[in-house]
Amino acid sequence: MQATITLEYSNTKTAKAITKAISPDNSKTPTGLKINTTHGNCKVITDINYKGKIATFTATIDDLLASAIIAEKTLQAIK
Repeated sequence: MQATITLEYSNTKTAKAITKAISPDNSKTPTGLKINTTHGNCKVITDINYKGKIATFTATIDDLLASAIIAEKTLQAIK
């Protein structure tokens, strides 16, 4: 299974901050799961590849989006 998630922001600084905030989630992954998050042109792009159960795949996407939402809210709060 493969997914690419693209999140677009108003500026590169925000995209970079979100990338840094969600990247630690990329370090510990189940066997067969590969996650790569990059940023550029005001976008955060995450590629997810997984060979395994669909429940793990969808939970990974859910966790990633939840982390991005928390990072966005944190950035809004400190502005």
